[in-house]
Amino acid sequence: MTLTDVQCRNAKPRERRYNLTDGRGLFLLVKPNGSKLWRQDYAFEGIRRTANFGPYPATSLAQARERRDALKLAIKEGRDPAAKAEDTRPTFEKIAREWFAANVSKWKTSYSARFWKRIEVDILPGIGSKAIADIEPLQVLEALRAIEGREAVYTARRIHQMVNLVFKFAVVSGHIKHNPAADLHVALKPVPKERHRSALKEADLPVFFRKLAQYDGERQTALALKAVAHTFVRTSELRFARWSEFESDIWRIPAERMKMGREHLVPLTRQTKALFEELRALAKGSEWVLPGPRTAKPISENTLLYALYRLGYRSRASVHGFRATASTILNESGLWRDDVIERQLAHVPEDQIRAAYNRGSFWEERIRMMQWFSDLLDRHERIGIANDLSDLLG
Repeated sequence: MTLTDVQCRNAKPRERRYNLTDGRGLFLLVKPNGSKLWRQDYAFEGIRRTANFGPYPATSLAQARERRDALKLAIKEGRDPAAKAEDTRPTFEKIAREWFAANVSKWKTSYSARFWKRIEVDILPGIGSKAIADIEPLQVLEALRAIEGREAVYTARRIHQMVNLVFKFAVVSGHIKHNPAADLHVALKPVPKERHRSALKEADLPVFFRKLAQYDGERQTALALKAVAHTFVRTSELRFARWSEFESDIWRIPAERMKMGREHLVPLTRQTKALFEELRALAKGSEWVLPGPRTAKPISENTLLYALYRLGYRSRASVHGFRATASTILNESGLWRDDVIERQLAHVPEDQIRAAYNRGSFWEERIRMMQWFSDLLDRHERIGIANDLSDLLG
């Protein structure tokens, strides 16, 4: 005998749970606490199971019968009713690719490649395969926290902006109603304030090289300043350099002298090799690249800084500032990936993902980038000297 809605509604709890049977395996389970749950007994491939159709009255008698009939049909067609239906909803990766394809024509190829690489490396492993409609703010934040964990605070904020745009695209495309990344900026670490050291702009370089060519101090000091400009290493990394660190086309700076505490490689360009060859001749057999007056120790800490003062750059430039100059020029060129630039500046922590980049996929690109930069400085030097000759000739 089939149930009626009145029977279901009036069923009272008892000391023990009991069933109200509707037929064809469907029954209403009434628990001692008063809750009522639709259940369906069935067998598939010889195995007996019980399906859960939800609580009454949220699931009505009519709805429970519809689900029973759908289950029976699945069994008849040879489909396992317990198998989860394939989720056909779009994933974050799918929507991200659609958004990228819709916008890629706006960017330079070099920029778009770096852009997608950030998404691919830092975001897709965590949430790429998830249905975009199921992604919660905390899941996005966890991915961003992982980026912050490698001390890339600025990068985390950049990637948040990218992800935010993907979710906005998903909203206007009708895939989701709310953007889970919208307010995450309040939970991200602030970009640390840096004490900016005086640095030359690219437009200042011709005059700088002209003045350097006219420098009336030690030749070794002038060459050292030029070497810093071409390699953009820190002052101490050059000041304490030994000839044993140089191998053909590579300058291998040991970990103990690096700020990040790991070995750093500097590709030597045609120009820097020529600079160091001249410095080697001036060193006269010293183990130091820049030996001091007694040759037993390297030059003093302020030698290069005072040379800049003599050139007229007090408060206008610092030795460390050549790193900022190089970073700005390389980033604004649009030719080089952010990670390659940061790695050559020895900024990027070396975790498992990046461990191979010393001599791996980044190395060849770093060689090309450094040669491009040296060639650029060469052009500025020639312009500066040519302008000086023009002034002399009237």
